[in-house]
Amino acid sequence: MTINCWLIKWFLIINENYFKENNILIAGVDEVGRGAIAGPVIASAVILPPNIKIDQLKDSKKLTDKKRRILLDIIKKEAIEYSIGLVSIEEIDLLNIHNASFLAMKKAIENLITKPNYVLVDGYSIPKLKINNNGFINGDNRFLAISAASIYAKVFRDDLMVNLSKKYENYNFEINKGYGTRNHIENIIKYHPCEIHRKSFNPVKKYL
Repeated sequence: MTINCWLIKWFLIINENYFKENNILIAGVDEVGRGAIAGPVIASAVILPPNIKIDQLKDSKKLTDKKRRILLDIIKKEAIEYSIGLVSIEEIDLLNIHNASFLAMKKAIENLITKPNYVLVDGYSIPKLKINNNGFINGDNRFLAISAASIYAKVFRDDLMVNLSKKYENYNFEINKGYGTRNHIENIIKYHPCEIHRKSFNPVKKYL
């Protein structure tokens, strides 16, 4: 099915029911970890069935960890399909974080076995994606599929950083999740960066 991306963007804003009534599969995609100074960038893509309603589904950053996990159980049960895309620290340093974030989202979409007709992106459209897509600022508060992707990516990455904290005990990754908190930066100064720190980021590169 060929779909004009601008037509879809218009209808998404004006009449979301159009897609529900015509059984057009829409995937939402979002990434987490863009602002961290350690750990990978993680993206998730989620295809929700038409007419689904999940109460309190919104941007993962506005939810507690407990609430995210409750909602994620519902998302996994109700979704047509969901997937993860991961971009390593080495790729981030090579590509820069902007391009790495797009790559993570592209990987997540490509990892879907069920291919959507259209992709909703939190933020900006993904360049060179073979599937029509449009970006929406604050999309994780506007579209359920993006909200679902935001929650899945957030929980997945948080759990990954907790596991990595067992190997890299000096940085409290289980608490800061790789973000540049004051305590995290103090530990970088004290112990120097480890192999999962992003070498191209400040203040990491200062203490290599």
